[in-house]
Amino acid sequence: MNKERFLKELKDYGIITFGVILVAIALVYFYAPNNLAAGGLSGIALIINHFVPTMSIGGMLFVGNAVLYIIAFLVIGPEFGIKTIYASFGLSAIIWFMEKFGNPHPITEDLMLASIFGTILVAIGMAIVFNANASTGGTDIIAKILNKYTTFNIGISLLMVDFLVTLVAGLTFGSDTGFYALLCVLVNGPMIDKLIAMFNAKKQITIVSDKNDEISNYIMNTLKRGCTRLRGAGAFTGEDRDIIYTVLEKKDLATLKEFIDTVDNEAFITIGHIEEVKGKGFPQLDY
Repeated sequence: MNKERFLKELKDYGIITFGVILVAIALVYFYAPNNLAAGGLSGIALIINHFVPTMSIGGMLFVGNAVLYIIAFLVIGPEFGIKTIYASFGLSAIIWFMEKFGNPHPITEDLMLASIFGTILVAIGMAIVFNANASTGGTDIIAKILNKYTTFNIGISLLMVDFLVTLVAGLTFGSDTGFYALLCVLVNGPMIDKLIAMFNAKKQITIVSDKNDEISNYIMNTLKRGCTRLRGAGAFTGEDRDIIYTVLEKKDLATLKEFIDTVDNEAFITIGHIEEVKGKGFPQLDY
């Protein structure tokens, strides 16, 4: 593994760790103290334990995750499986640490507040983890498999799986808590999709200028991005001219605009927001 690859992997695992911490905070301080079984493998284990108390929740989680990990390796690939193992065991370790040393009392006992803020944290954390091509384990893996082999995106896949779990949990633990848990599930899936789209958003820029060579060279040599020069003509003047088209990260947009202002402050620029880019120079997106 070269240095660049190592640093990318290190960054990915750091991002996954941050996302897992957010999920753990939501589970320990918002969901668990208020009996909000908002889907997931933990919800399944909790329901089974209610009817068969001799079966350990931790044991069921271990066995369930082990089976799903094997499926993930075979169906999705080793990278997703390894990162998912790290994320799920990391989540378990962080939850254990919080329960033992973090004074795990509910931040709020209001079911609505717990549902709102818990779901926000879970959605942000899971979107971060998914965006790094990983999962927190459990039914997340099932959602990722559905996403890979069907037209369902990750959020809708999670919604389908967790809806059934939450429905059974509501019948088990009471209607009020069940409805709030269902609300968490209904909001969580679409929120994850929106967040993943936001994380991967890019800007498309078209530029009409008399300094096309300078601007193109700046995009390619300084920003290290590609660009395309399209042939066009002014409707009023009838003059032929090139139009530069490029797609950039949001962080590069301000730099490009500043450069264009220095070489041609009369350049005509349009900027559009795009949610997904596939192709050379951009990561493959699977959501």
